[in-house]
Amino acid sequence: MGRVAPSVEEVGGEQPPPALGPGETVSGTVAELRAAYESGRTRSLEWRQSQLRGLLRLLAEEEAAAFRALREDLGKHQAEAYRDEIGVLVKSANAALREVGKWMAPEKVWVPLIAFPARAQLEPQPLGVILVFSCWNVPLGLSLEPLVGALAAGNAVALKPSELAPATAKFLGDNVGKYMDATAVKVIQGGPEVGEQLMEHRWDKVLFTGSPRIARVVMAAAAKHLTPVALELGGKCPCIFDTIGGSARDLQTAVNRVVGGKWSSCAGQACLAIDYVLVEERFVPVLIKALKSTLKKFFADSDHMARIVNARHFQRLSDLLKDKSVAASVLHGGTLDAKNLCIEPTILLNPPLDSAIMTEEIFGPLLPIITVKKIEDSIAFVRARPRPLAVYAFTKNAALRRRIVEETSSGSVTFNDAVVQYGIDSLPFGGVGESGFGQYHGKYSFEMFSHKKAVLTRGYLIELTARYPPWDDSKISMMRQLYRYNYVGFVLTFLGLKK
Repeated sequence: MGRVAPSVEEVGGEQPPPALGPGETVSGTVAELRAAYESGRTRSLEWRQSQLRGLLRLLAEEEAAAFRALREDLGKHQAEAYRDEIGVLVKSANAALREVGKWMAPEKVWVPLIAFPARAQLEPQPLGVILVFSCWNVPLGLSLEPLVGALAAGNAVALKPSELAPATAKFLGDNVGKYMDATAVKVIQGGPEVGEQLMEHRWDKVLFTGSPRIARVVMAAAAKHLTPVALELGGKCPCIFDTIGGSARDLQTAVNRVVGGKWSSCAGQACLAIDYVLVEERFVPVLIKALKSTLKKFFADSDHMARIVNARHFQRLSDLLKDKSVAASVLHGGTLDAKNLCIEPTILLNPPLDSAIMTEEIFGPLLPIITVKKIEDSIAFVRARPRPLAVYAFTKNAALRRRIVEETSSGSVTFNDAVVQYGIDSLPFGGVGESGFGQYHGKYSFEMFSHKKAVLTRGYLIELTARYPPWDDSKISMMRQLYRYNYVGFVLTFLGLKK
């Protein structure tokens, strides 16, 4: 996924565009963001709503340009670009605009009777100045989705888009400042040196989307300033397939969703994409046949699937197939078009479990199918591997569903569909373990970029002297009753009627 500091040769692309305008520096930009936040204006409801409205105008008025950028960077069809990026953003920004006033409101919390008279509340406050490192595979959506939450929470924000999607990075750099407060929301383009310079500064929170290897670099740099970090990574998202034996319609619907969840999201270059399928041996022929026919129907026009991002990633995926034992497992596809950076949707059956295709996140249009004796065996298979961002399972078996939820660990579990959980604001998006930590989307985005300040206000009517020295046994006894909320016992002890 996106990286902080790859070289130009490594990414296989052109020199990234200039990071800043004439006379601008990273230090100066960070200082301007800090000044904007310290001015206090970002805290008001009016400012937050105005930024969200500006983002909605950007998405509406610059939609055609956004489509062109995503097409240039990744070959995304306009329909895919709207479904996975622009449409999701419109939905998220509208929801935040509608709800931000409620999200900002202090939340009253319970106070024990012994504290009377008192009241307590949690007051959401912005963290301050936020740095967002975006990635290249959903370069618009994963740049602006966190921005929605950070702005709704009242922060100033620096956005560092991935240089591996240069057209989208330029689109963001050209347009964000036109539609939003240009002193409090900044897009900082550039390559490795810019990422390194940014991490030299103090931030109030950093959100990084990308690979675990680069996440470690970000965390190490953030540790110098004790900056809190949220990581959205990935992993090998398994799909447990148990929807064979029911109706033909249910089987086809399930296969449609598997194909969509693997190949229709940036040609499998998505952290939530299905990485491999687990299925009982006896059902393999039925599944393979349905997958082949559905691929033919969905992608008869190759223009309807995105391309590989660049030559380096194309070579990485090609190398996965060059392993002789892996090549022998290919049942469908495998055609490589280096000139156009396209790889035919590829199905493999039981490649070696110690091969790179089964130990590394694939992040491309290659789908291994792994057989198990019983579908319940898939749970142990998933448990034996690093915790993924998502687990998918197609099954009507309620007992199996319960076991999957209880016995596996992942950022999310989705039954009978794939990837669609990303678009549901009431569900948090985030990983666990090596797939990341920190959750956002909807109100969760607001909360990730906010601090819930605890506020307690007491009066002077009642004073509990048992809390102060000099100590004696009766005070200890009263405290024992209070910490159990045994007010009757406390009164009896206070009156000397109980020891």
